[in-house]
Amino acid sequence: MAPVSADTIPAVLRRLLDIVVSAVVLLFASPVLALAAIAIKLETRGPVLYRQRRSGLDGAPFEVLKLRTMVDGAERIGAGLAIDAGDARVTRVGAFLRRTSIDEVPNLLNVLRGEMSLIGPRPTLPVQVEQYTPRQRERLSVKPGITGWAQVNGRAALPWAERIELDLYYIEHRSLRLDLRILARTVTMVFGGHGLYKGPTGGWEGEL
Repeated sequence: MAPVSADTIPAVLRRLLDIVVSAVVLLFASPVLALAAIAIKLETRGPVLYRQRRSGLDGAPFEVLKLRTMVDGAERIGAGLAIDAGDARVTRVGAFLRRTSIDEVPNLLNVLRGEMSLIGPRPTLPVQVEQYTPRQRERLSVKPGITGWAQVNGRAALPWAERIELDLYYIEHRSLRLDLRILARTVTMVFGGHGLYKGPTGGWEGEL
């Protein structure tokens, strides 16, 4: 058997960590997800899970999974893909799920399937990728993540170009120390609920 290159070890360990952490969190979060699913179904008609095509590693398309936080078919109503604080399409249950980031827990299924990682740039829409410059396309050189450097430094409240630069910084400086900083900041943001909406200067067209 050929020896494992030192360059491949971090990737193998990262994937192992993704699988173990995702499986454990999903196991312990299953009662919360079940209650959230019941609340979603009681408040509005439509599916519990929201699926949206995003661009992953090297631009490969996949369907990101989230708990539905808006009325069914929201992307075809009103402002379309744009979303900001006070959007009437966000349900009462959905507002709570977004504020606590519980709506993104199903992303862990994407991690288990190998489409995402725990840490990395948030997956974006194919139409956004079409507008990338050659430098910005480097954002696709790693798997998208549930949380990342841009997420913990302003999230959707940041201008789109600035978010991309933060993601590129992460890719260029990726390390265990930086990953731990991101995880620590993520916990703080989840409890604080900051940066959920794009505001007057942030975002691209927002993320449903």
